[in-house]
Amino acid sequence: MLSRSTRQTSRKPAILNLAVVAVVVPGIFCTVALPAYAMQQQEETGSISPELLAAREDGAQTVSVRDDIIASAVARDSFSVTSAAEIRRAELAASMRSWGGPSVRDLLANPPYPYFSLDQVVAVAQSYIGSPYRYGGADPSGFDCSGLTQYVYAQFGVALPHSAAAQGAGGVAISPDAALPGDLVVMDGGGHVGIYLGGNMMIDAPYAGQPVQARPIYNPSHWFVRYGI
Repeated sequence: MLSRSTRQTSRKPAILNLAVVAVVVPGIFCTVALPAYAMQQQEETGSISPELLAAREDGAQTVSVRDDIIASAVARDSFSVTSAAEIRRAELAASMRSWGGPSVRDLLANPPYPYFSLDQVVAVAQSYIGSPYRYGGADPSGFDCSGLTQYVYAQFGVALPHSAAAQGAGGVAISPDAALPGDLVVMDGGGHVGIYLGGNMMIDAPYAGQPVQARPIYNPSHWFVRYGI
């Protein structure tokens, strides 16, 4: 049988093996004892031994954290959703940028539609909806407003100047009551032109950043011009 002094000696390493860590952060001091649950149980019941209290005090470790230590920022992941229409526009724009098809001059020399039809003008114009805007552009790689109308009409062998004002000043003026889909609609004092769709709608190349689209005629001060008939 072990003597009382021997038992006390054998218990001391176990007590001293308790990990007690104290962390000092500017303005905050906390002590964490392991096993914490056992320590709390003994403190609540008042049965904590003097040896364990001494181990907690004598074996404590203090770590100082400098004021200039800055924790790494936590970034939140983000995501965006691309709509099917946006994907389609991007695909169309990419295909148009690599355009190697006929120019206005080529079309006038060999028009694919030798017989003029306003209904067919509308159908051809609709095929370019979604094409990108490009100032001075007159082919599917990029259109401006008069470049679009020029390119569409060239496919019927009708030569239009590459100018909204010049297109609005030529041809045959048509009253609003007599205007038909496929006629040109001119607005902004000759600063903008589109292809009339009827019902106060048109197809046009609006401005930079906006593709060819069908939209309402936005300016009530507009007039109609007919070419090809």
